[in-house]
Amino acid sequence: MRKRRYSRSRRKRGKKLILFFIFIILFIFAINKFISNGAEGLLVANPTLIFNPGLLFSEEEEENTTDLQKLKEEYYIVDGKTGMSPELFNVKDFEEENLTIKPKKNKPKILVFHTHSHEAFADSREGVREDTIVGVGDRLCQILEDEYGIGTLHVTDEFDYVDGELTIMGAYERMEPVIRQYLKKNKSIDMVIDLHRDGVGEGTRLVTEINGKPAAQVMFFNGLCKIYKNGVLQDAEGLENPYVKTNLALSYRMKKNADSLYPGFARKIYLNAYRYSLHMKPLSTLIELGAQTNTVEEEYNACEALAEVIADTVLAE
Repeated sequence: MRKRRYSRSRRKRGKKLILFFIFIILFIFAINKFISNGAEGLLVANPTLIFNPGLLFSEEEEENTTDLQKLKEEYYIVDGKTGMSPELFNVKDFEEENLTIKPKKNKPKILVFHTHSHEAFADSREGVREDTIVGVGDRLCQILEDEYGIGTLHVTDEFDYVDGELTIMGAYERMEPVIRQYLKKNKSIDMVIDLHRDGVGEGTRLVTEINGKPAAQVMFFNGLCKIYKNGVLQDAEGLENPYVKTNLALSYRMKKNADSLYPGFARKIYLNAYRYSLHMKPLSTLIELGAQTNTVEEEYNACEALAEVIADTVLAE
C-alpha cells in the first residue's frame, strides 16, 4: 500500500515539473517575441488575449487627450467639482465661432451688470459708488462707448441686497428675471457681461503694469453646467445652458487677445461646475477684474485694457 501511494505521488510531481517546464518555454518565447517587435507590444493572432499598451487608446484618442492637457496647462484653472471634455474644448471650434457684433452708438450692444454690486477694494470709501465694482462698470462702459463706438447699457440694480441688508445667497436667482426684462426691452443687445472682482487671500496682489500704470489683472470665468457625481462627469441637473460652447469660445478668444495685447494682464480662465449668469445670451461672460486687495486706481486703469480686449474680440476688422 505504501509503495502504491509513493508511486502516485511521484507521478503527480512529474506532471507538475512538465507543466512548469512548458510554462518556462512559453514565457521565454513570449519575451523573445516582445523584443523582436520593439515598443509595439506583443503581436499575436488574437492581440486581445495578451496585454498590449498600444491597444488601450486609439491614436486619435491619445491625440485628443494630449491636446486637452496642453490646452488646460496654457489657458485654464479647473475647479475640482468639474472637468474638461473634448466635445466642449475644441480650439478649432473656438477660432471659427462667429463672435462679431455690429456697434451702434445710439443703441446698446453690450449690457453690463453686477450680480454682486457690493464688491469694493482696498481703499474704497464706504458708501461711494465710484469706489465699488459698479463704479468700475461705469468706467468700462464709458470707454467702450467713447473709444470704440459700442453702445452699452449699465444695469446698477443691487441683487445682493434684500430689504437693505447684504444677502449674497440667492443673488443669481434674483438677478435673472431682472436682466431678462432688460434684454426683452433692448433687442439690440448682443453681449452680456457680469462684472465682478475676485476674493483672494489678503497677501495676494493681482497687479500688472500697462502703459506705465499699475493695473489690476483680469480673469475670465466659465460655468460648464457639468459636475462630477460618483467619479463621473455629468450634466448639472436644473442648470442647463444652451450657450456653453459660445461662452467658452468668447472667454478663450478674449484670453488669447489679452495675452497678445498685454502679456500678464489676463490670468488663466477659471472653470467651475455651475451656470451662474451665462445662459441668457450666447455672448455672455463673467469677468473677475482684480480683487479686494487692489486699489480703485488699479481697477480703473485696468478698464482701458479690458475694453480694448473686448473690442478686439467682438468687432469685425
